[in-house]
Amino acid sequence: MPKLIVVNRDGEETTVDADNGLTVMEVIRDNGFDELLALCGGCCSCATCHVHVDPEFAAKLPEMDEDENDLLDSSDHRNERSRLSCQIPFEDELDGLKVTIAQED
Repeated sequence: MPKLIVVNRDGEETTVDADNGLTVMEVIRDNGFDELLALCGGCCSCATCHVHVDPEFAAKLPEMDEDENDLLDSSDHRNERSRLSCQIPFEDELDGLKVTIAQED
């Protein structure tokens, strides 16, 4: 089973199993990371699932659309590695993906 590596806001790293077909947000949420609020449930309307993606995987991710980009603009913690985890479908080629939960705005 593919793995997702999640770094929480305290810098603690945890590796979890990730099912294909879920989004990175769903994998994080389903594994009990309460820091990732995901208030809109994955509808790309709140930016509370903001993560920073390991640069090694940036080219493997789908391109960011305008809505995601606009929502990330509202974050004080946006950087070049920022993505909304609800917009990243988890697939086998992302095995070992490492994401860090962004600080809360």
